[in-house]
Amino acid sequence: MITMTPSTPCTAVLTRHPGTYSQAVQGIEARVRWTEDGALALAYTLDGDLTRLQIPPPRPPRRADRLWQHTCFEAFIAVKGNSEYYEFNFAPSGEWAAYAFRRYRDGAPLVDEELAPRISVRNAENRLELNAIIRFDRLPALQPAAPLRLALSAVIEEDGGMLSYWALTHPPGTPDFHHPDAFALEIKTRDVVAVNNPT
Repeated sequence: MITMTPSTPCTAVLTRHPGTYSQAVQGIEARVRWTEDGALALAYTLDGDLTRLQIPPPRPPRRADRLWQHTCFEAFIAVKGNSEYYEFNFAPSGEWAAYAFRRYRDGAPLVDEELAPRISVRNAENRLELNAIIRFDRLPALQPAAPLRLALSAVIEEDGGMLSYWALTHPPGTPDFHHPDAFALEIKTRDVVAVNNPT
């Protein structure tokens, strides 16, 4: 298990890809912090008209593929300077997925149920909050004490099936959460440092 001390949380704004459109979402923020036992805690807050969003209903926690085809929140994690990275998907239903990549888009699903993140969801009037906690002890590419780079993102589905894509930063072209430039948040063992888009 990676041993890390708790650090100061960082909050960053996810921006909508300019090639996609949203009528219902006012904004999305992501908050990152270490837990005392060395896990990574992520909190996503979406403000908007939830009645116009397609939000998956609660289901028993389980691994599921293609969550990104509907409303879900995502985290991509890499060691700074390393081409290997992991992808996590968190659905408001409580379902999740994890993938390991050797390099850009060259990867496979991780089916280890021990990787299951702890997901909690709160759905208020005009706010959707999703919290996820990721353990690192079963992710061998994440080296102890090594600085990490994160790409945080979201796919939001509205009525009619329209999808909008949100991220810390968007490289040129179509939405691409895997792009190296999307890894815009650097996390050190004691400090969380926003490379792009801090608030």
